[in-house]
Amino acid sequence: MKVIDLLEGLNYTLVQGSLDGDVEDIVFDSRKANNTNLFIAMKGANVDSHQFIPQVIEQGCKVIVVEEDVDVTKDVTLIKVEASRQALAYMSAALFHHPAREMCVIGITGTKGKTTTAHMISAILEAAGKRVGVIGTSGIEYAGKVEKTNNTTPESYELQQTFRKMVDAGVKYLVMECSSQGFKMHRTDGIVFDYGLFTNIEPDHIGPHEHKDFNEYKYYKSRIFAQSKQGLINMDADYADELKDGAACPMTTFAIDRDATYRASNMHYVREADFVGVEFNVTGQCHLDVKLALPGKYNVYNALCAIALCDMLGIDENAILEALKKVAVAGRMEIAFSNKDMTVIVDYAHNALAMESLLDTLRQYQPHRLVVVFGCGGNRSKERRYGMGEVAAKKADFSILTADNSRFEKTTDIIQDIKSTLVPLGGQYMEIDDRLEAIEYALSHHEKGDMIAIIGKGNEDYNDVNGVKTHFSDREAVDEAVKKYHLENS
Repeated sequence: MKVIDLLEGLNYTLVQGSLDGDVEDIVFDSRKANNTNLFIAMKGANVDSHQFIPQVIEQGCKVIVVEEDVDVTKDVTLIKVEASRQALAYMSAALFHHPAREMCVIGITGTKGKTTTAHMISAILEAAGKRVGVIGTSGIEYAGKVEKTNNTTPESYELQQTFRKMVDAGVKYLVMECSSQGFKMHRTDGIVFDYGLFTNIEPDHIGPHEHKDFNEYKYYKSRIFAQSKQGLINMDADYADELKDGAACPMTTFAIDRDATYRASNMHYVREADFVGVEFNVTGQCHLDVKLALPGKYNVYNALCAIALCDMLGIDENAILEALKKVAVAGRMEIAFSNKDMTVIVDYAHNALAMESLLDTLRQYQPHRLVVVFGCGGNRSKERRYGMGEVAAKKADFSILTADNSRFEKTTDIIQDIKSTLVPLGGQYMEIDDRLEAIEYALSHHEKGDMIAIIGKGNEDYNDVNGVKTHFSDREAVDEAVKKYHLENS
């Protein structure tokens, strides 16, 4: 592609050279630069790749994009832009011939609920016979393929490359999770969302290399409405009025407690041998009686968001109802096993806030005992494990303390930290360092009517110990325990 064609929509200065040359690809890893591609120098959290420009030139690269002044004496084309990451986003879109324009693109942001809502929307669209792609925390999914990603919202080049693969595979609807970091790091720049969805907001991702304070976090969450044709917002969320009034696109609303375009009411928590979930009614723009195969009020919010979006898309209501009746999201309030005696749930909750929300939700189902199996990640803030110990003491009837990605710490030391807040509050517990053994113990020693929550890892498929990752899945561990102890399915 001609260099000048890659610069579409960008403000730039040609410092030296010509824009008439051709390049085959764009790279931002200096080790991959050569005479066939364009190199973009970027400032990272730890490395500024502008320092590698002499090396890049030695490797034969003839076209370089920078965001700061550099001295280049050799015969290369040098282009200066305001922000290299923004340039990467726009140029990647041009390189892959703007694939997002060939799909209906649905972006979802919010502190919680992005993954679940994305999978609900995907399930409904697929039930309606649509070909769907999903990008988010669980990875990239389309046309029967599943690919892992390093970030909820991948780097812009990877996004655009994936969009092109999806279009070529016949995908017509793209559902993607949009993180605040994704907006801050320009990963979504140049994408126009047909629909921008906002689930909720709470203080999170504040600290070094993330956001300096809550206001910055909120600002980047709000950016979804600056690049959407149509917005959809949860009016029960904190700051909903501020975000709605400041939006740059037309807005549609959903809620449980407030008036909204789509409203859920008459919630009933249902726990049966073969079903754990919620029944509720939807009124407003459409009228539905919904049976949702995921527990809790916050999943009603997620479902209501998905219902509103799919109704706006004109999806048949039978597809909506059938999909939600059977929906399952790996590692997100996932019913891993259920029968007349107990219900076992696997969830990603890995901090005090998420853990408390989960246990409060499960308490609504009036279990005989609420049992929680958990640990806490090593080499992370100790406040997280202290908080989880406190929540376990206050909200669970019994805790089984175990390993969860201990990294370079000892599992026993992490458990001791959890106990330092759990024990003084009178929490009932036992310690089983091995996570598989802990899960097996929880299931084999259940009491009739128990709900067992295995939390922290969700759909992760590894244990991280001393820098080595070995395969481990909570869901697979539950399946093993069910077979080992000959537990009857519902």
